[in-house]
Amino acid sequence: MRLKALTLAAALALTPLAVQAQTAEVAPPKFRAIKIVLVGDSTTAVLGGWGPSFCGWHVTSFAACINLARGGRSSGNYRAEGSWALAMDEIKSGGFTDTYVLIQFGHNDQPGKPGRSTDLATEFPVNMKRYVDEVRAAGGKPILVTPLTRRSFKDGKLLDDLGPWADAVRKVAAETNTPVVDLHARSQAAVQAMGPVEAMKFAQRPPSAEVLEAATKTGTTIAASTGVPVAPGAAPAAQNNAAVEPMGQAKLSFDYTHLGVVGANYFSAIVTDELSKSVPALRRYLIQ
Repeated sequence: MRLKALTLAAALALTPLAVQAQTAEVAPPKFRAIKIVLVGDSTTAVLGGWGPSFCGWHVTSFAACINLARGGRSSGNYRAEGSWALAMDEIKSGGFTDTYVLIQFGHNDQPGKPGRSTDLATEFPVNMKRYVDEVRAAGGKPILVTPLTRRSFKDGKLLDDLGPWADAVRKVAAETNTPVVDLHARSQAAVQAMGPVEAMKFAQRPPSAEVLEAATKTGTTIAASTGVPVAPGAAPAAQNNAAVEPMGQAKLSFDYTHLGVVGANYFSAIVTDELSKSVPALRRYLIQ
């Protein structure tokens, strides 16, 4: 009887060890996923850009999508203010099988934007190449994105004021062997095909009657925020992009640059399509 009691006591004493061993054996495997980080200006950012629709509707649950784009930022001041340091923390954080970084600048690198503008020949391409190099050095995979077109027209023809910046991005991509999403070319073609009136649906707010009438009658877009009727025979004022594109968060208003929900959905689908072509390894993580 005493022997049975000792045996039972020994078995009970070993029970916690057995439970621990069993728990260790059934520990789940580490979930394998990728991370996508968006870097850029307001045309990528949460309010005013294609980024939220891309993250919300075009990536699977095997991809974490983080939008670090900020309104009013250029390839220069995004770094200078510390936003790039935050992005680098995300790239270096680990835990994911791969980290892809989409980088889109150009709008605020243009002249006429104090504290933001960069020189097209000597600064902008250098900045873009430096982003590419630093992403790779941190273990990430850079992808360059050419700037989204604006939607300003003259006599029915879409104005291409961002063409030189798109060309500079393509050149850096070629020189560094970096995948490129040519959003500029695709968005230019799409908006030109629509014309000035239909393309107004992409803005955050509807156009004023004055703006709509001018575009319908002349094929020319006029300044979106004047609210002043154009005098008979007077030439309508063109949109001053440097004046209406804010340094911070994009305003909820009508303009020819920022995107509402319809625009974000439309252009995020283009980004997804181009991304699946330029980076085949990402196709399994994208929803088209």
